[in-house]
Amino acid sequence: MSAGAVSADDQSERERALERAVRALGRRDHSAAGLRAKLDRAGISQDAQAHAVEALERVGYVNDRRFAQDRALRLAERGYGDEWIRADLEAQGVGAETAAASLVQLEPECERAGRVASTAGNGVRAARLLARRGFSEETLERFVARGVAHDGGEGVG
Repeated sequence: MSAGAVSADDQSERERALERAVRALGRRDHSAAGLRAKLDRAGISQDAQAHAVEALERVGYVNDRRFAQDRALRLAERGYGDEWIRADLEAQGVGAETAAASLVQLEPECERAGRVASTAGNGVRAARLLARRGFSEETLERFVARGVAHDGGEGVG
């Protein structure tokens, strides 16, 4: 067999990898790393994984930037803060630079925090909710300071 030639078994595995990847993308979008992990769990070889993911990237079915922007927006709409979203994107295999670029596209975190906090009645319960939802310390501090100023400092201490 000449260099660069692919055996029938390898070709069959590449086709299987591509079929599995397309099925996975039919259910929801994936990052390249997330798709590779899914194929790896299915027992697909590294070579076949790479071939499938690269083919899908070439035709635009796999695009980490698009995936990150869409996922960040969905998480922000569900009430999560930038730290949570960044960690989620990185867990999905999105690079730090791509994750950061996706966060810049979102509504400012402090505005999202106000809406999330209002569902918890503001105050300490709201601050705890914001912390659990991955809002930054800076946003929490601004929110608490604004709440104290609004309440006139009553009940603090």
